[in-house]
Amino acid sequence: MPANASQNETPLSTWALDREIVLSRVINAPRELVFSAWVDPRHLPQWFGPAGFRVETKSMDIRVNGEWRFDMIAPDGKRYTNRMQFRRIERPHLIEIDHGADKDNDPGIFRTTITFDEQSDGKTVITLRQLHPTKAQRDAGIGFGAVEFGYQTLEKLAQHVERSNAT
Repeated sequence: MPANASQNETPLSTWALDREIVLSRVINAPRELVFSAWVDPRHLPQWFGPAGFRVETKSMDIRVNGEWRFDMIAPDGKRYTNRMQFRRIERPHLIEIDHGADKDNDPGIFRTTITFDEQSDGKTVITLRQLHPTKAQRDAGIGFGAVEFGYQTLEKLAQHVERSNAT
């Protein structure tokens, strides 16, 4: 550990470019609507996950320190257990979550910071910054499809909120 590092630092509290994945997208909807799609339990399961995947919620408590436990079900029927803990919710500009498998002390848990930037034309720039515990875990996530699946998820979010915004 570097001499100036705090004893309280963890792999998820110190940002390092070689451990992160950054995704961004412009969505044709107001920031409040895009943010609400992330924190409204009626909406989040409708769009979350890659193309062709569906979500089955086990429990959902969207508040600071609350959790969303769910399965993502692939088109071939394979289930991926998930747990998200909401660490920060600062309406309407920031959400921070720890995301991993639905098990205690998951070594693969990663932190995602989501920012919502309102544009003057009424659109929203959403940016997801995933911080993985190690470079190897980040690289494994990329190999698994984290970038492609992330952009597919943002596409589903965009379609969901743009439909809502049109009505």
